[in-house]
Amino acid sequence: MRRSDYPAQEPLSEAGEAYGAECWRRGEGHIGEEFAFGPNAYQRLLLFKPQRPSGATLLFWHGGGWTSGYKEWMAFMAPAFTAADIRFVTAGYRLAPQHLFPAGLDDCMRALEWVEEHIGGDVFIGGHSAGGHYASLIAADKGATRVRGCLSISGVYEFGEASGLTMRPRFLGADIANDRIASARLALSQPLPPFLVAYGTQDFPHLIPQARRFVQAVRQAGGEAHDLPMEGRTHFTASFAGGEADGPWVPAALEFMRRNRSAP
Repeated sequence: MRRSDYPAQEPLSEAGEAYGAECWRRGEGHIGEEFAFGPNAYQRLLLFKPQRPSGATLLFWHGGGWTSGYKEWMAFMAPAFTAADIRFVTAGYRLAPQHLFPAGLDDCMRALEWVEEHIGGDVFIGGHSAGGHYASLIAADKGATRVRGCLSISGVYEFGEASGLTMRPRFLGADIANDRIASARLALSQPLPPFLVAYGTQDFPHLIPQARRFVQAVRQAGGEAHDLPMEGRTHFTASFAGGEADGPWVPAALEFMRRNRSAP
């Protein structure tokens, strides 16, 4: 789908708009098969197939502060994974303020169900920023029964007074109870899948300590979590690392997936 095919979204900051434009540019020419998992324009996904599928799939969700973004933003990541014989799926979800929590989370679960039903095999999930939040929240709640691992980039793992957020995200709605319900760090439930938790060393200030607290919480809960700070990366350039075959994230992601595949 083209950007003009979607309903209007919340306006982005200048930096966010530049990031989105660069995502569209990097994704040009990378064409996946589009499938719907619901009637809404955002309830769709793109599937990129390698020539020799290995049986592993990475389902990845975009960021955008829960109020903006497109599945097409993450298409630039596909070549790095299809070259490694891994199916790559980028999925959308309904956005706030029109659709409040847990609508977006429900859509991410529906995308996962679609992948399980139509692809199967070893499924890994991940996302950038808001997408990393949704992926981590799914994985935290008995995710090991559904996925082989979770790979988040610059994700959000907790909400509320101690989260470091300068304002409460609008997607949570008026119910203050959602702050806790939506916090992956507070939702950890055995059995846990392994986590690869990445962020830029120049990321948004509140996200770095959030990521470190999440890694510690997973380990304290008896799970496996790997901390991956990416030197010099900002919130946005950390996302671009998701498509760089020789960058700081892709090799680590591929090794993480290799280690956590099911036995042949």
